[in-house]
Amino acid sequence: MATINVYTESTPNPSTMKFLVNKLLINGSVDYPDREKAQESPFARELYKFNFVNGVFFASNFVTITKTDDAEWSDIEALLKEFVKGAVESELKIQEVAKDEDVAFEGSDVEVKIQQVLHDYVRPAVEQDGGAIAFKSFDSGTVTVELRGSCSGCPSSTITLKAGIEGLLKRMVPEVEEVVAEAM
Repeated sequence: MATINVYTESTPNPSTMKFLVNKLLINGSVDYPDREKAQESPFARELYKFNFVNGVFFASNFVTITKTDDAEWSDIEALLKEFVKGAVESELKIQEVAKDEDVAFEGSDVEVKIQQVLHDYVRPAVEQDGGAIAFKSFDSGTVTVELRGSCSGCPSSTITLKAGIEGLLKRMVPEVEEVVAEAM
């Protein structure tokens, strides 16, 4: 078995840190924003046993962990790195039942085009910051998206949404007038 290495990266959200491993954890992404949702995931369930864990998000080769406000990264980072390393080495499951992550876009031609742009251009950038974006709806020129992982509640996500994502979609899909985020 190859040695599992874990390293951390800060994210634009000061409450969230990205724990990267040298192994693919999951195809796609899955968010466990609270203890209740984490019941579906043995890995997330174990993370939530730490009283300072306030959010868990998995994508490709990383897990993004959100801490409670009273915890300091300097006190918990090494502990979480060690936990993630052990969990990955013991192949602790992220999902009890693997969900099929086939990329199939549904909706009108415009909605399909929007989803394709989000998938091809926005998703990789958002994942770099330890988050995820999901298309919710398109109505009268307004695209509604859902931000997850480190993007949920991040101070700079509004700027990213308006300056980056909205600008890109307006250029590539002329029908788009505005992009808004649905609160989680």
